[in-house]
Amino acid sequence: MSTPPVSPNVVWHEAGTAREARWAVLGGRGATVWLTGLSGSGKSTVAVELLRRLTDLGVAAYSLDGDNLRHGLNGDLGFSADDREENIRRVGEVARLFADAGLVAVVPVISPYAAGRAHAREVHEAVDLPFVEVFVDTPIEVCEARDVKGLYAKARAGELTGMTGVDDPYEAPDAADLVLAGGRVPVAEAADAIVEVLIGRGVVPESARRTEPDREG
Repeated sequence: MSTPPVSPNVVWHEAGTAREARWAVLGGRGATVWLTGLSGSGKSTVAVELLRRLTDLGVAAYSLDGDNLRHGLNGDLGFSADDREENIRRVGEVARLFADAGLVAVVPVISPYAAGRAHAREVHEAVDLPFVEVFVDTPIEVCEARDVKGLYAKARAGELTGMTGVDDPYEAPDAADLVLAGGRVPVAEAADAIVEVLIGRGVVPESARRTEPDREG
């Protein structure tokens, strides 16, 4: 991915308040959880459960759903390779701002190209913010059987072009922080697995870890 543009005659203004002080207001630490996978893989379903789980734990979080962002912020973008690249660049930048503010940004987006996901990670790591890439690895056959938006059917019928996994590539991660076997792992278990990674990163407190029930009592 090319270096993102910067408007002329601008300078970066520091917040003037230490990140730790801002995070203390929310009582937590910021991070981004980036869920990638094919359309219909279950990313949004896992994101909803993860957001519920984090909220129950008292962790400030917000979902930056890819479709929702295309209703406003990215509503001017189509689905060409260039527009998809720009879409992911913008999402990555917004997620970084949310994480810097002290929230856990939960980002379910197809993000089909490895370069775009790598850039999102880089902009977080450049400012020492945790970035967790989660690959929802669901076979395309399962995604097509679900076809919740009817997109695969349209693509197979020639009514839609540029469909990821059909006539546009999906570059699967080869070093994701967590791989979820979509279609086989229960949603609650998937969310717990992500929480476990966040505990390991110091984003979620150890007390959030679920333990097996006492079977001796």
